[in-house]
Amino acid sequence: MDDTVIVGVDGSPSSLAAVDVAAREARLRGAQLRIVHAFSRASDLDPMIHGVLAQAEQRAADVAPGLEVSRTVASGGTLTVLRSESRHAVLAVLGGRGRGGFGDLLLGSTVVQLAAHGHCPVMAVRGRPDPRGPVLLAADGSAAGAAAAGFAFAEAALRGARLVALHVWNTLNEPTPYEGPGAPLNVVVDLDQLREKHRHRLEEALAPWRAAHPEVCVELLVERSRVRHALLDASREAQLLVTGARGHGGFTGMLLGSVSQALLHHADCPVTVVRGER
Repeated sequence: MDDTVIVGVDGSPSSLAAVDVAAREARLRGAQLRIVHAFSRASDLDPMIHGVLAQAEQRAADVAPGLEVSRTVASGGTLTVLRSESRHAVLAVLGGRGRGGFGDLLLGSTVVQLAAHGHCPVMAVRGRPDPRGPVLLAADGSAAGAAAAGFAFAEAALRGARLVALHVWNTLNEPTPYEGPGAPLNVVVDLDQLREKHRHRLEEALAPWRAAHPEVCVELLVERSRVRHALLDASREAQLLVTGARGHGGFTGMLLGSVSQALLHHADCPVTVVRGER
C-alpha cells in the first residue's frame, strides 16, 4: 500500500470534520492526504471543485501545516470510487453523516460496504469531539481478528497511548457438551473456569503483538457481558476503537459482522474496521 490516507468529502459538515481527522492521521503516519469526491452530474462539479474541495484543502493545511494534499474527483458511484482509491491507501476516513454523493453514510450502506469490501482499514469519524483515552481493541482471540490486533498495537504506539484489549464473553456463545434429541436443558457451568479459558486465549492471541511492541502499555480485560453493550460502553472512555470485520461465531458469508456494524453506528469515539487477508 502507498503512504496515503484518503478521506471522502461531499460538502457536508461531517465530511469536512473528517478532513481534520484524516489530516491528523496522515501527519501521524508521515503519509500524504488525498481528498476524494465522487460525482454523478457534471453540473455539480465546478462549485464543488472551487468551493468545498478548496475549503477541505485549507482545513487540512490548517490542521497539519506542510502536509502533502491531493485531490481525486471521479465520476461514478460513491462506493466504487472509494473502493478503487482504497487500493493505494493505508487508511480511509469517512464522516458520520453525509449528503449528495456520500448520502447519510452511517445510516446508509457506504461506510459498512467499504469496511466490508475496501482494500485498507476504514475509520468512521463519530462520537464525541476530540476523544481522549486509550486505544480500545475489540479482541476475540480469533485468527480473523489478528489483523485488527496488529493495527491496534501500531496505533497505540503511534499515539503514545495505552492499549485496552477487551474480550467479551457470555455463556450463550459457549459450546455445550450435549448434542442431539433428549439433551439436558440445564448444564452446570463453571464460570471461573470459563473466564480463565478466555483470558488464556486472549493472552495467547496478543503475545506476538506485545513482543513486537514492548513500548505499548497493555491492559487485558475479560468481561462476561453482551458484546455490543460492553464495547459501546467502553468506547465512552477511548480515543479510538479498533475491531475486526468478523471473528468467532461470525457467519462466513458475511464480510462485516453485526457487532462491527453496531460499533460503526453507535460508538462514542472513532471506529476503525480492519479486515484480515482474504
